[in-house]
Amino acid sequence: MGIFDFLKNEFIEVIDWVESDPNVVFYKFPDQQADIKYGAALTVRPSQTAIFVNEGEIADIFSEGLYALETQNLPVLTKLRNWDKGFKSPFKCDIYFISLKQFTQFKWGTPNPLILRDQQFGQVRVKAFGTYMVKIKDPVLFFKQYSGNRKIVYQSDIEESMRDLISPRFGEALAESNVSVMDMVSNLSEIGSSVLPNLQNDFTNFGIEITKFVVTSISLPTEVEAFYDKITNMNMVKDMNRLTQFETSQAIGKAAENQGTAGAFIGMNMGAGMGQMVGQSMSGAQATNSETDAQAKVMETIRELGKLKTEGIITEEEFEIKKKELLARL
Repeated sequence: MGIFDFLKNEFIEVIDWVESDPNVVFYKFPDQQADIKYGAALTVRPSQTAIFVNEGEIADIFSEGLYALETQNLPVLTKLRNWDKGFKSPFKCDIYFISLKQFTQFKWGTPNPLILRDQQFGQVRVKAFGTYMVKIKDPVLFFKQYSGNRKIVYQSDIEESMRDLISPRFGEALAESNVSVMDMVSNLSEIGSSVLPNLQNDFTNFGIEITKFVVTSISLPTEVEAFYDKITNMNMVKDMNRLTQFETSQAIGKAAENQGTAGAFIGMNMGAGMGQMVGQSMSGAQATNSETDAQAKVMETIRELGKLKTEGIITEEEFEIKKKELLARL
């Protein structure tokens, strides 16, 4: 190889970026410190932007298309370098490609439970998880405020760095929505829509647009779920006698599951005459000592409510109101 061939091979004549990894958002063209040949071919593929940076200062920006790198196509760089019209020499410049496509499968979650105030349960801790999609809306702002002079930026880099922004914004939107904790699951779409505007303001500062924000799940503490189940069961009956009857049938069902042959026998009889069995049981209990049973059930329920109050799941005021209701039944 002659010296002419050696020098020729040192010049960059073709500049492009083939997105072999779909998770790459930002990519620095590997120039290997070689000069760019005057008139070199620059290819910017669909959903890409190319940014030329001269000594740390943004110069020319190219959208989709095929370009010959000559002075007429490099107005900003020509001005920065003070090139004259006859300039045709090789030159150095950093070139960065940014993908403008929509990136999906970003995941978010609340690292710690969010404390919310609820009219029914007082202070409640909830956790939430979901996904979102983004695209680079302003390539120059993204370069200045986020990527800088990195050689490569992956989707996971953005996901990790933005995670701490999402949780507090989600908590704020959830508090402002005034949705009861027990109604959150049926309002996931509305909650996601309410989070998006506030969260978008933070992402806009980095030139990033959130195209979709989804809340996939909201979880409640087990004690709140247990308390809700208890209240639901109580609302299913009109008075304490029907509550006792309901719980008696529940106990018989558990006995059928846990007592072997005897349980199986009970199960068969339940299928044939559950209503009669429970009716006879309740009639006997009411005939002998119905008032004592009702009092015991009321006191048991009050004690359970007291535990929930001590744990901070319900407020003092809510406890007193429910206690008065239960005592009035005596």
